[in-house]
Amino acid sequence: MIKLEHVSKSYSAGTPALNDVNLEIENGEFVFIVGDSGSGKSTLIRLLLKELEPSEGTVTINGQVLGKIKHKQLPKFRRKLGVVFQDFRLLKDRNVFDNVAFAQKVVGEPGSRIKKQVPRMLSMVGLAAKYRSYPKQLSGGEQQRVAIARALVNDPGILLADEPTGNLDNNNAWEIMKLLEEINSRGTTVVVVTHNLEIVKVMKKRVITIKKGTIVSDSKQGDYDDED
Repeated sequence: MIKLEHVSKSYSAGTPALNDVNLEIENGEFVFIVGDSGSGKSTLIRLLLKELEPSEGTVTINGQVLGKIKHKQLPKFRRKLGVVFQDFRLLKDRNVFDNVAFAQKVVGEPGSRIKKQVPRMLSMVGLAAKYRSYPKQLSGGEQQRVAIARALVNDPGILLADEPTGNLDNNNAWEIMKLLEEINSRGTTVVVVTHNLEIVKVMKKRVITIKKGTIVSDSKQGDYDDED
């Protein structure tokens, strides 16, 4: 579960990036977070990753209060979170297999597990045959699939996707969203930050709308209307 209680975040004097946010996301949910640029969406993601500390309030993930996690405990905590970004963030000098394996090597997984787990993830995202390819040899959609495989290789309970379709054409965007929906159907909690309201309306998931650092609506599945 993800829980924010009276969370505010200010970077400097002036309007806070987030202002008294209260939010709960249950295990196994698929949630969209929408809002204009500068509304606080990215700040929210960075708080969940413990890249930022809230100015006020408490962030809790799977029973852990993030403010109590020590620096040396961060790698273990972040292992429970998969993260996908708009710009893929692949290692250009490594092939597909090594890009995905990197996430396991960072947390000290043995080579025997890496050899089993990486092919399984690449198969799941439909790239088993391209394990030797380098990022520059892949389309944008394929690069994002590699990023998703890397995010999931350590079996996290939560997947955070920050504008995962932002650099993709419409067809690839829909393929990535179908993949995220399939991942969610297997039990992973999926939180997607997006500007793509067409996808949001068609997929009929829970939608949280942020405006000027405040949650202005929280729509249940199928109830979202961007005119609200």
